[in-house]
Amino acid sequence: MHLVYHPRYLDHLQGGAGHPERPERLAAIEARLRAAGFWRDLLEPGPVDDADVLRVHRPAYLRRLAAFGEGDWDADTYVRPETPAIARLAAGGALLAVDTAWRDAVPALALLRPPGHHATPDTAMGFCYLNNAAIAAACLFARERRPLAIVDLDVHHGNGTQDIFITSRDILFISTHQYPHYPGTGPATETGAGDGAGHTVNLALPAGSGDGTFHLAFDRVIEPILRQFRPAMLLVSLGTDAHARDPLGDLTLSSAGYLHLGRRLNALAAELCGGRIAYLLEGGYDLEALADVITGLVALARGEPFQPDFSIPTDPHCVGRRAIEATVQYQAPFWQLDPAPQPPE
Repeated sequence: MHLVYHPRYLDHLQGGAGHPERPERLAAIEARLRAAGFWRDLLEPGPVDDADVLRVHRPAYLRRLAAFGEGDWDADTYVRPETPAIARLAAGGALLAVDTAWRDAVPALALLRPPGHHATPDTAMGFCYLNNAAIAAACLFARERRPLAIVDLDVHHGNGTQDIFITSRDILFISTHQYPHYPGTGPATETGAGDGAGHTVNLALPAGSGDGTFHLAFDRVIEPILRQFRPAMLLVSLGTDAHARDPLGDLTLSSAGYLHLGRRLNALAAELCGGRIAYLLEGGYDLEALADVITGLVALARGEPFQPDFSIPTDPHCVGRRAIEATVQYQAPFWQLDPAPQPPE
């Protein structure tokens, strides 16, 4: 697995002390990867240029961000004079990870700050300024003209990515998230628009959803749709804030549950995409859980043994079953999805 990282990601600061999106997130990942012997062969990106940013963001927004100076953009998102430059390095890291995974047909992982999936075409929000995954996907598609899939695993809905690709048939967007929760978007009824009908897939999960629910969601929705769509590459907007330990949500994935999902995504990438898959870091605010999941994913991709610290399975009764079936109902006009299994008589 290729690792993409830039030391300037540590220079990005949000508002006051105690903000959850803090440099210590990447420092915790680095320490754990070093201890495991995985902190090596890092790729350092350059900044993304205007032409690539403008594939997904509007010029007026970029001008406003560049001229903003310092202060609260919104209640969650703080801008400093250096913020736009570091955000361009984060988007550049996503682009480097995607390009490298495409070229070498091996997994890549970009350890990014700031995150990106809440950034819409015309505004920053939710700790995000530029939509890293969307920029990388749009650039790759412009060059290769092949279908791509973005799977967003995060406690929060990837509203910005959805907004950017809502009318696209070429870039499939699948999001698992707690609902209702910030930013309040992403019900199962949102399935895409125009030519993109059916190419937005929302798994809007209730609080308490964990390993059992996510495994069922993969079986019932994610894998069947990916198999029918047959993307040339998988991009994974990876937030570890769906973890049971995370302070910003109420989903309950264990580290082992995350690694199960990673194993299945890697297997699908090997089968459908020639091994092309890139993980792009989004949220995740419990430092131990964040480092546990990321180190496990690197070990998994490199074929190294790894025992996660938080391995007890969660959600054995699958509290999100009804939410998953709602997604099946609204996606049924677009994809061949099996009916819900009936309980034995």
